[in-house]
Amino acid sequence: MKVYEALNAAQQRLAAIPDPRLDAEYLLAHVLGLPRLNMLLDKRRELTEAEKAAYDALVTRREKREPLQYILGTQSFMGLTFKTDPRALIPRNDTEALCEAALALLSPGKRVLDLCTGTGILAIALKKLRPCIAVTASDVSGDALALARENAAALHADVRFLQGDLFAPVVDETFDVIVSNPPYIPVGLQGKLQAEVEREPALALFAGTDGLDFYRRIAWDAPAHLPAGGHLLLEIGDGQFDAVRALLTPAFDEITLIHDLNGLPRVIRAERKAL
Repeated sequence: MKVYEALNAAQQRLAAIPDPRLDAEYLLAHVLGLPRLNMLLDKRRELTEAEKAAYDALVTRREKREPLQYILGTQSFMGLTFKTDPRALIPRNDTEALCEAALALLSPGKRVLDLCTGTGILAIALKKLRPCIAVTASDVSGDALALARENAAALHADVRFLQGDLFAPVVDETFDVIVSNPPYIPVGLQGKLQAEVEREPALALFAGTDGLDFYRRIAWDAPAHLPAGGHLLLEIGDGQFDAVRALLTPAFDEITLIHDLNGLPRVIRAERKAL
């Protein structure tokens, strides 16, 4: 079986998922240990029996709607490659808007807190791109923190990781910038999402009946951990801007909305009011 024949067969098997051809290509490139574009330049290459068997196993996993990023084991974010597995939420490129907004506020010596760090993408990317800042990251999930620490070690990023519920591990500390991509999906949607999303940790997805539970808690507690003029940046879901802005208004000024590269409302940036 040649590369193009294997890809055509896999595309048919994966017809029920989004972008079946692209997933078929990424999976085969992974088996062959080649960049996807390099593999496509040699479509008439003959696969060995071992390669065919390995590819069939990966396509079977994807047929069952296991997320591509969990199968491949990696995901790119801000030009860095992160390990991904079911211990934490899959990094999304949409979250780069949050990272870029934070980077614009950071100069040497600044202190940053990343709440609900998950795989550690925000904390690690901020530290790698602004080496002269101090970064702390927290998560309630021990499994997620283990994965985040593995990513930090692999990428040589000096990040302090703490386990606990939101601000609990940093109760007496203040930061110049706080960032978070918290859970924000209403719990009533559980079981109704895309099959791949349902394979991700529920702890990292769902936030009460209206999806706002974590925003309420962060809006209440964040002011105690920010000086006047400090910044809070939050990723938000579709249609949540007005509600989250209302939660932040008592303690924050300059509340602005930032769109992602797809033009969708994605990030709220807020400045702590003078004390």
